[in-house]
Amino acid sequence: MNESKQSPPGTPEISYTVFNDESQLKAIQGLIEKELSEPYSIYTYRYFVYNWPQLCILAQHEERYVGVIVCKIDHLSNPELWQGYIAMLAVDPEYRRQGIGSTLVEKAIEMMKAEQADEIALETEQSNKAALRLYDSLGFIREQRLLRYYINGVDALRLNLTVSRRSSDASLS
Repeated sequence: MNESKQSPPGTPEISYTVFNDESQLKAIQGLIEKELSEPYSIYTYRYFVYNWPQLCILAQHEERYVGVIVCKIDHLSNPELWQGYIAMLAVDPEYRRQGIGSTLVEKAIEMMKAEQADEIALETEQSNKAALRLYDSLGFIREQRLLRYYINGVDALRLNLTVSRRSSDASLS
């Protein structure tokens, strides 16, 4: 997947691509460390990007990475059910409010549906109003409050999206 999204006049043209080699790892790590409160080791990033490279999608403006979503898909306790999981989402502050975060999540959802996900879960800080608005607009349901979930002591909300595999489409157009 290497595609561009048509942008309104005056906004940069953003292309989207999946993870394909170690050279992108530093950019992924830089975006996430700048935007998320949790510290992750290089091994955490490698766990996701090498096991599910198709579910690590990067947004790029010219030569600069400006957004990333890192996901996985795994069995739930029932071996017949698959759960997609959005582990990390970050967009460079200079590129926010241009639909990049929404596009990254939408592309990840489509990829997880194509891989037969039954549901998609994530956690986000309860105080992250922008993230909650984004996920609410995409149909995620707030399922549970997790007290002092993050290292910084902030509560999280667990969100879930039930997806229909029958409507999945593997294309990312």
